[in-house]
Amino acid sequence: MDDSGSTLPALHGSDGGWTRSAQAWLARQGKEGDWSRVAVLDPVMTELARAVGGRFLDVGCGEGRFVRRLGALGLTGIGLDPVETLVATARERDPLGDYRVGRGEALPFGDGEFDLVVFYLSLCDIPDLPAAIREATRVLRPGGTVLVANPSSINSAGQWQRSLLGRARHYAIDDYMRERPVRLQWAGIDIVNFHRPFSRYFEVLLGHGLVLRRFLEPLVHASATPKPKFDRVPNFVVMEWQKPSA
Repeated sequence: MDDSGSTLPALHGSDGGWTRSAQAWLARQGKEGDWSRVAVLDPVMTELARAVGGRFLDVGCGEGRFVRRLGALGLTGIGLDPVETLVATARERDPLGDYRVGRGEALPFGDGEFDLVVFYLSLCDIPDLPAAIREATRVLRPGGTVLVANPSSINSAGQWQRSLLGRARHYAIDDYMRERPVRLQWAGIDIVNFHRPFSRYFEVLLGHGLVLRRFLEPLVHASATPKPKFDRVPNFVVMEWQKPSA
């Protein structure tokens, strides 16, 4: 049981089903990532990471896609993921990169080693949110940045209500305040994410002394194929938090 009072469904084990779903995930993502990453999150996350610069740690790096993206910009860093299959694939795709097996709740690094810690759609996978933020703060240098892309808490507490013709009519939200595991199934992938209200994230991040610098709800990038419902309800948030210099 984690600090939220929730337990992972026994079906998914301690890794939330990611080991069992790894091959289906790789087939779905390819090397470039899914539409929502490419069309919504990549432009924002890449620009913010580039602006911070320095040495980065990507927690929950998966198959290493964002690590490679940052490396192409000249940034250096490490990708970390608990799923051995995904780390092995990251190493195959980027033989010169640094990819390691590990968990966000217990980072195998010393204090102040990084300028930037990234959670790119991975903080929602971690059962123990306070431990993950405590560790991210610890391994950051003073003045360093935690950069988070996460499903919107509005998104994870609701679903589209559709007409008889399948058109998205409106988005219904329920049980928003209760932190809980949520089972997600698509394209052979069967995993657990965690719904948490925004107040829970803010409580933990502020409680570890971090200062909020940006809170964004990115829409579909102008260069991408439009998907109108993505501009009707925010699917994601991007947050930039800074560790105080003193």
